[in-house]
Amino acid sequence: MNHSVSAIIFNEDRTEVLLVKRRDIPVWVLPGGGIDPGESPEEAALREASEETGFTLEIARQVAEYFPVNKLTKLTYFYECKIVSGEPQTSLETQAICFFPLNELPRLLPPPYPGWIRDAAAGHPKVLRKKIAGVSYLICLKLLIKHPLLVGRFFLTKFGIHINGPFFWKRRVRQTSPR
Repeated sequence: MNHSVSAIIFNEDRTEVLLVKRRDIPVWVLPGGGIDPGESPEEAALREASEETGFTLEIARQVAEYFPVNKLTKLTYFYECKIVSGEPQTSLETQAICFFPLNELPRLLPPPYPGWIRDAAAGHPKVLRKKIAGVSYLICLKLLIKHPLLVGRFFLTKFGIHINGPFFWKRRVRQTSPR
């Protein structure tokens, strides 16, 4: 079974959250990704969040473990991280990095991220263990009708095809680089 990680980074007074805009599907999300073989969830969260933001981070706490509800979801370990050093820097996976006020999150923030942000902001003293909410086939169908290109690109990523993602970006850079 594939597992994943996600990280949340608040500003110092916890009124804003750092989001990254993906290159392959141009929506704002929390940093995160897959866990490499032999890697702990904590190591994966720090690696993924650092790769996508440019910051050196440390784990402040584990917020939750979210359990899959269908084939669109996977077990996800969710961590709150703190910035230790660095400057925001985009990567092959991210086209933008920005702090957003908690009460002014981007309109195209896909599920389940709004709920995860609320869970982290609530500051529960114990690690939450619950099913992933907001990701169902019906919701995907509704989103497909409203945003066919974005949802189509999402489903392509499930098959390993990332339009404007790392593969295409590396290829374009390689083709335009001097020989």
